[in-house]
Amino acid sequence: MPLMRHILIVDDDPHIRELLAFALGKAGMSVAEAADGEDALAALARRMPDLMVLDINMPRLNGLDLCRKLRAEGGAGATLPILFLSSRDDEIDRIVGIEIGGDDYVVKPFSPREVVARVGAILKRGTAPAVPPKAVTRARLSLDTEAWEARFDDAPVLLTATEFQLLLLFATSPTKVFSRDAIIDRLHGPGFAITDRTIDSHVRNLRGKFPEVDLIETRAGIGYRIGSCR
Repeated sequence: MPLMRHILIVDDDPHIRELLAFALGKAGMSVAEAADGEDALAALARRMPDLMVLDINMPRLNGLDLCRKLRAEGGAGATLPILFLSSRDDEIDRIVGIEIGGDDYVVKPFSPREVVARVGAILKRGTAPAVPPKAVTRARLSLDTEAWEARFDDAPVLLTATEFQLLLLFATSPTKVFSRDAIIDRLHGPGFAITDRTIDSHVRNLRGKFPEVDLIETRAGIGYRIGSCR
């Protein structure tokens, strides 16, 4: 029997928390709730979830600041998958959320079914393919697909589930150039409303975590592929 996935919903609107808790519970997930960023820190200390649905605009500690704090402190919070919620369809918010380590972004008002679908898609990124190679190596870079761990010169590098999946996609097809649309389809599934800028932000995040190496090559007008990793 598969393990029930645990989701933390962080939003200062109790109606939204109730709506999402019902939808995620109906999808077979267990749910905890927090009313703002400070409450979320307490909830995370009690139990680390498999994913956090995180509103951006909240009192005391907003979602962006909470994400920055978790990513900066390391530990389990550094790789915790995060789905941002926002009341504004603002590309700046979306790009900032992805650049500081978010995995995906949904604008209010939203369909609960869409949130459940996006949560499921993110969680699947943390699950290895059915028959993966145990290790993928490119020069100084190595990816362990059982531990979902990236290493550079044998030193671990903390990646989010999305970042790991994206890097694994490139590394397992080293001669292939992936268009942004192809990347979106592979990571999110067809039909997800993800912008090219979001993919560019994930790529920029990855490059920032491996500053010493030619990690990802840009093919102008086409897309991305793995670099020499030297």
